[in-house]
Amino acid sequence: MNPLDRPVWASLSTAHAPLSEGDALARRYAPDINRFAAACDDGAAAQAALAALVQPSEQVYLLQVADIVVPSGLTAVKLAEGVQLVARAPVAPPAAGGYVVVPLGDADAAEMLALATLTEPGPFLSRTHRMGSFVGIRVDGRLAAMAGERFRFPGHTEVSGVCTHPDFRGHGFAKQLSRHVAAGIAARGETAFLHAWKHNTGAIALYEALGFAWRTDVRVAVLEHHPRA
Repeated sequence: MNPLDRPVWASLSTAHAPLSEGDALARRYAPDINRFAAACDDGAAAQAALAALVQPSEQVYLLQVADIVVPSGLTAVKLAEGVQLVARAPVAPPAAGGYVVVPLGDADAAEMLALATLTEPGPFLSRTHRMGSFVGIRVDGRLAAMAGERFRFPGHTEVSGVCTHPDFRGHGFAKQLSRHVAAGIAARGETAFLHAWKHNTGAIALYEALGFAWRTDVRVAVLEHHPRA
């Protein structure tokens, strides 16, 4: 199996194992890191192990190329399609002269969470920034835009969390920050990849302009554990 076909599992079972809980059959991110979870395969044992990781009234996100199997005990509250794009070649860093890109970390966590909550680039919780390197652009002290890394496994790292505050759109911040993050991934000798909703043609066009190309469609599901009455 190509790890890109099951990127959440590839990440949870390698680089992000310390940020997760579970076992060799299924794993999920810690509740304050992210809502993604994955099983090692679509077999009955792995699916049962996945269901056991979800607490009553809790939701988890699944993302993979193959059709998603909904384990017994869980209900799909959302099913959607996305696309996976991979950098065709190492992405070059942005040209000098743009806005200053600054690293973001624990001290910026509250602002990062507020920006992500407002713009909804994907599940983003209080410690999501611990999944990888994040950078941002500040305007008059305000966090105007950010981007960072999410899923990571040997040879690949995902560009994610790209968002811009509505007050600062139209300045090219998303493009500059996406390029900065992708260039950092390339500098480590890894290949950058990313995901977008299939209907988000604007984001897809932006990433294609940066040198990313469609690899495959992906399936996304939000599953919920309904407690028994």
